[in-house]
Amino acid sequence: MAKIKAVDMRLLDDLFAMGSGYVLDFSNRTFSEFFMNELGVDIDDQKYFRDGSSKGKRLRTFLQTEREALAARALRAIWEYRDAVYGPFDKSDEKARHQEGRFFQLVHAMDGKGGPVRQETGKPHSAVVSPPAQALAELNDRLLRLATMKAQDRGFAFERFLSDLFALYDLDPRRSFRLTGEQIDGSFELSPETFLLEAKWQDARIGQADLLTFSGKVEGKAQWSRGLFVSYSGFSEDGLQAFARGRRTSIVCMDGLDLAQILTGGLNFIDVIHRKKRRAAETGSAFVPVRELFMSVT
Repeated sequence: MAKIKAVDMRLLDDLFAMGSGYVLDFSNRTFSEFFMNELGVDIDDQKYFRDGSSKGKRLRTFLQTEREALAARALRAIWEYRDAVYGPFDKSDEKARHQEGRFFQLVHAMDGKGGPVRQETGKPHSAVVSPPAQALAELNDRLLRLATMKAQDRGFAFERFLSDLFALYDLDPRRSFRLTGEQIDGSFELSPETFLLEAKWQDARIGQADLLTFSGKVEGKAQWSRGLFVSYSGFSEDGLQAFARGRRTSIVCMDGLDLAQILTGGLNFIDVIHRKKRRAAETGSAFVPVRELFMSVT
């Protein structure tokens, strides 16, 4: 059970605008969806209504009654949401820096995992994470089985598959979540950046319209946000050319063949992302297939 001091709860009240029973800009519906999607928790369970039914009171009860590791996960997730919606703290503001430091001291004391979710150290995520061959083979089998599923079931299954792929590389994946007016299919951390995910499995190749929509989602977030668009069927050449014309890109793209070559061809997912980012920086091309990035792939 988490033991959060009164002074620390006042800090959380301030950070997450909980003073009047609210929590940030969550509605009752989005608050419930957030807890279910992010933590697998039914925040509408009556056990969280001990001190009242408002979102703020339910969150306080949750934090005080659940085990510390789960409470810490919730705090980190809400911090990420706050950061995505309102932007990062003003680093020149002494009070803001102090509050951020106190917050992560509190969370670290609860789960022992250290500082902010995003640490802008300038160092890339280690490329030495090498998942077991058996785990990659099992993921490849799942990818093949997805092709036999009904279309309406395959979308969510594809998102879960990608989340498990990111987890295999220790990228702290987050499942799909909804912000006001938009759906994000997931995210992962490749320090010092956060990648938002768009996942599509459809017969037609992705064109300019979908690329522009996802790019707009990414560019509307924090400056360290990047995007990974995974389209199993690939991308139309015309769409890619139109998307690249006179426009900077914050996204990179991957198709089903890329995924298969990562799972069966001995390629490291993190290396693939880094090479795609570099080629995008050099050429402006959001999608360059792995067979053009690695000499070992034919």
